[in-house]
Amino acid sequence: MAMSGGSDDGEPMMEMNTTPLIDVMLVLLIMFIITIPVQTHAVKIDLPQDSPPQDVVVEPVKNKLIVDTNDTISWNGTPVSQAQLAGILAQTRNMDPEPELQFQPDARARYQIVDEVLVVIKRSGVSKLGFVGNEQYGTFQKAPGS
Repeated sequence: MAMSGGSDDGEPMMEMNTTPLIDVMLVLLIMFIITIPVQTHAVKIDLPQDSPPQDVVVEPVKNKLIVDTNDTISWNGTPVSQAQLAGILAQTRNMDPEPELQFQPDARARYQIVDEVLVVIKRSGVSKLGFVGNEQYGTFQKAPGS
């Protein structure tokens, strides 16, 4: 009563019975689905808190920090060094309310200088930082011979 797909002369079977294989795969799939932890994708956002309206709205001072094509660092139009910049940022950090810092590096400024200025800003602990003039990077064309 042995089951054989071929003749009785010892030839190999021509078809393989895949039903047990499919049963095992379905059991493994169900076990895999059950044991996977629930994925929770959360994005943490600091939403503004509802506060009572104030009679007087205080506009913080907006300071502009520019790095131009000559790698000159300018604070509100006045050239400063990185050491002076660190001192100025420490002063603005202690002001109440803290003024907003608008950072505008020129597209042709050296990356190293811009990176060093960003390190100074990061170390100073400025919390209100905005990048200005980013649209210049979309149309920037590299100069010939560079």
